[in-house]
Amino acid sequence: MLRPALLLAACVIALSPLHAGADDLLAIYDLAVQSDPTLREAEQNLYATREVKPQARALLLPDFSLTGNGRYQNVKTNQKTTFGTFKRNDTYASGTVGAVVNQSVYDRANWMRLSQSNNTIAQAEAEYRNSQIDLMVRVTEAYFGVLEASDAVRVNAALVAADERQLEQSKQRFEVGLVAITDVNDSQAAYDRSRANLITAENDLDNKWEALRRIIGPVSVPLARLGDRLPLAPPQPDDINVWAETALANNYAIIAAKEATEAARKEIKIERSGYLPTVDAQAGYDIARDGAEFYSDSDTGYVGLSLNVPLYQGGAVASRTRQAGHNFRAAQDRLDQQRRDVINQVKDAFRGVISSISDVRARQAAIVSARSSLESTQAGLEVGTRTQVDVLNAQRDLFQAEFDYLAARYNYIINGVKLHQATSTLTRDVLAKGNEWLTEADTVPPPAY
Repeated sequence: MLRPALLLAACVIALSPLHAGADDLLAIYDLAVQSDPTLREAEQNLYATREVKPQARALLLPDFSLTGNGRYQNVKTNQKTTFGTFKRNDTYASGTVGAVVNQSVYDRANWMRLSQSNNTIAQAEAEYRNSQIDLMVRVTEAYFGVLEASDAVRVNAALVAADERQLEQSKQRFEVGLVAITDVNDSQAAYDRSRANLITAENDLDNKWEALRRIIGPVSVPLARLGDRLPLAPPQPDDINVWAETALANNYAIIAAKEATEAARKEIKIERSGYLPTVDAQAGYDIARDGAEFYSDSDTGYVGLSLNVPLYQGGAVASRTRQAGHNFRAAQDRLDQQRRDVINQVKDAFRGVISSISDVRARQAAIVSARSSLESTQAGLEVGTRTQVDVLNAQRDLFQAEFDYLAARYNYIINGVKLHQATSTLTRDVLAKGNEWLTEADTVPPPAY
């Protein structure tokens, strides 16, 4: 009876020395927090957006300025009068200095901009929080993507070894006349096919490593694999409607869309304020000095109000108000679309967790069935009721069942993470629960280059 090569490989790895430098999911996430350019970009966008409030507040505060100019003049004058012609050549300096304070007394648009800035900042805050959660999901998918690709390499490597043994046995049986040359050819074809699949799996593993490095940077550390212990439990509470309601209330993408809608609504009021008058107060003091022979120096202080009443601006205010209205309705539609997307995400993830539990258990049963099928097929080959092709197919089915089982476990974890993403309840503590299922006794080594 042929012993499954995958189990043998697992035993060899389990007996090998532990790698002291293996990183788990939390360690990789901590690296990503420091290194991921997407999150850093979101952070800088948040900092930039926060500046809109002091800029809006500045429009309501006094504006103080100093002005001054100096001039050096050379004036030549020819003046003809009844008393004769007079010529003068004056060289002198003159200058003025002024100080002025402007204060907006009433401008509805400026007050609305200050109120709008709160919504704009709240939108940016929610988008940044959403980016933090998105990073957790991307790290989880990339991490387990490496593990799954590594499993594919191990399964295909074990299949190559098994097919190689089948090829050797076929050649030995052919040499003693027990099988036809077609059995040797079938075994050779299966061996070549499994080698090609192994090369493809190894290339895919390298690609998955690069996908992870796009997040954490050029770091080469072994990753802890998922252990045998994986508690399978449905989401708590086990009610899809409760998760949907939580997502509608807490999802940061929805919150950001709400704040964007409110900011767009206030933009209508800002543009409509173009019809209203504005009042500004102004106070200042000017000093003028003239060095000419016949000079006129002055010191002037003043204070006053200026009123601006817009009467007609070519229809620009009406056009901008209509434009703001269209933007507001578009923002409402984006909010509705975001809500629907989140509800869809919640239900997909919730059902994904439930189906993953059943899938994992079914894959476990499939391994047992595939192993029994392989044993029966090998026994049939011995007595002549089965062919070499049947054995090769049964052997391939067993290894595929083992890989599908491993992949189903990753899907269970990822669906759970995405469910918490949809409700914006995904935190480092949630990742820590999944991290407990990893084991440093079995690692995925980084690529050599």
